[in-house]
Amino acid sequence: MLKVDHLNVYYGVIHAIKNVSFEVNEGEIVALIGANGAGKTSIMHAISGLLKTSEGQISFLSEDITKMPAHKIIARQLAQVPEGRRIFSQLTVQDNLEMGAYLRTDNKIQEDLDKVYQRFPRLKERKGQLAGTLSGGEQQMLAMGRALMSKPKLLLLDEPSMGLSPILVNEIFKIIQEINKEDGVTVLLVEQNANKALSIANRAYVLETGNITISGDAKEVANNPKVREAYLG
Repeated sequence: MLKVDHLNVYYGVIHAIKNVSFEVNEGEIVALIGANGAGKTSIMHAISGLLKTSEGQISFLSEDITKMPAHKIIARQLAQVPEGRRIFSQLTVQDNLEMGAYLRTDNKIQEDLDKVYQRFPRLKERKGQLAGTLSGGEQQMLAMGRALMSKPKLLLLDEPSMGLSPILVNEIFKIIQEINKEDGVTVLLVEQNANKALSIANRAYVLETGNITISGDAKEVANNPKVREAYLG
């Protein structure tokens, strides 16, 4: 579904992403783990069209999207839930969700809004509330719900557990699994909580200073001594 081939990204003279290649198959949850500053978010932004790539190719559903602008990528049903949520804090919960569907022209938007409220009952309770007044966990649910309103085939999740309590982290990861299994949405998950990410992923890649150093089945990666020492404690 997604193929990243020899991707290179520079910030001025800094070579942030170095010849990275990986793929995501339909129906999978694929985890991309690594320390802060490894380049995980840069890869996500490159895929979403938010960051210019220097070299390499990104293909989604066999179409080259490397130089495609972000709004055209999301119209092809590839959505990102950004690190830090990036909700519209001065808009209501419902307005935020409706913004997620702004490129859609079909007549099923209300039906999908009802589905989001079903999946996130707390958002329904707060649909008229300003998004900026929600708790961190509720804001994460809103960011995920907003992305789902674009009807994605592939969902990029960037640090969904950041700043959340352990109970909420468990809840968010349960929802990610439901979105994958029940809604049939393929997921690329960037996550510092390597334990949680590897527990729900099919496959995983480890990114270190812009290079992919380890890849394979998520269980194998979780049992790798280097991964255990560096990320699993």
